[in-house]
Amino acid sequence: MIRVITIVILLAGLQVNAQVSFIDTTSNAAANSAANIIGNKSNKLQIGSYAQIDYNQQFGDTISHQGKLDVHRLVLFFGYHFNDRTTFVTEIEAEHVKEFTIEQAFVNYNINPAINFRAGLLLIPMGIVNEYHEPTTFNGVERPNSDKYIIPSTWREIGAGFAGKLESAAIRYQFYVVNGFNGYDSGGNFRGTDGLRKGRQKGAESYITSPVFSGKLDYYGVNGLKVGLSCYYGNSQSKALDGIVKSSAIQRQTADSSYIGITMIGLDYRYNFKAIKTRGQFIYASLKNTAQYNRYALSDLGASMLGYYIEASYNIFTPLKLKGTQKLDAFIRYENYNTHLTVASDMLINPAYDRTDVTMGLSYHITKGVVLKVDYQLMLDKSGGQTNMINFGVGTWF
Repeated sequence: MIRVITIVILLAGLQVNAQVSFIDTTSNAAANSAANIIGNKSNKLQIGSYAQIDYNQQFGDTISHQGKLDVHRLVLFFGYHFNDRTTFVTEIEAEHVKEFTIEQAFVNYNINPAINFRAGLLLIPMGIVNEYHEPTTFNGVERPNSDKYIIPSTWREIGAGFAGKLESAAIRYQFYVVNGFNGYDSGGNFRGTDGLRKGRQKGAESYITSPVFSGKLDYYGVNGLKVGLSCYYGNSQSKALDGIVKSSAIQRQTADSSYIGITMIGLDYRYNFKAIKTRGQFIYASLKNTAQYNRYALSDLGASMLGYYIEASYNIFTPLKLKGTQKLDAFIRYENYNTHLTVASDMLINPAYDRTDVTMGLSYHITKGVVLKVDYQLMLDKSGGQTNMINFGVGTWF
């Protein structure tokens, strides 16, 4: 911790560029921190940051609940341009003032205007929030729960691939080969309640049994609209496969029960028209070998998962024609996420894993880069469970 603070103090004394463009005008889409760093070559060293501070209060049942206050995330972005073609990007995150992680760390080499080679710790391009998770870019104090339980954000792994834009077709693409989820080490890491989430390796002494493929295409040819199609395909990784005798069919058959096959597809859109914004996403995951995996790992992982949401917002300040950059967005989001959409034939669907959230609230953008948020959440599940939450938050990004 002391070392991190010392580094920040030293860098604060340097003349660096930390401006955020917010909109990538060449692609008609909201930019994120990594895109800003790669695209801004005015200084060799680039620094940015975002922060999310929350207050969450459950209410409305027969039990008293204390509120939770949390510096949920404090993130530092650093980028360095070695030359006009080669850039290093990294994202260092402190969660809950106690857990330090690396969310991105990759080299981007610009081969030509349409092709970039990337290698390192990469965000998996699935859905919206996994790539665009700065708190001023989404409504609601907390990220959508389908981005937590289905995708699961923030999802990143080590690998390499290509990214770029085909300007004539108005298409942005990303194709990566990375390590997969850690499905089994000292025990099983997948389960019914949160699907694949516990299997994220996050670049922390990751291992690989077999590579997996991740890709996304974004279309931005219509003014104000961006549509994305994502895919992820491969097997989870398993340490039960390490050290088995290659010629032993029994050992191989036993170890084969420790991993699953994963096929995930996603469709998302964002559309802005004057004061109105709407967005939505659909994520479906098909999981193979779950019956064998559940028996081997003593788990209850589903055979398929589904998550989707649709959201609309309106800038209340628009009729007032205020000068400056202030906005007050009123929004509502309907969301469903089911980690037991289907299950293997030898187990029963758990209705508690079929969950629906309705979130509504306000996002007050004081200026570009600072937002105050408040929202109400009604969270239901098919077993009859109900949770009422009110949330307050502060978000920054520069």
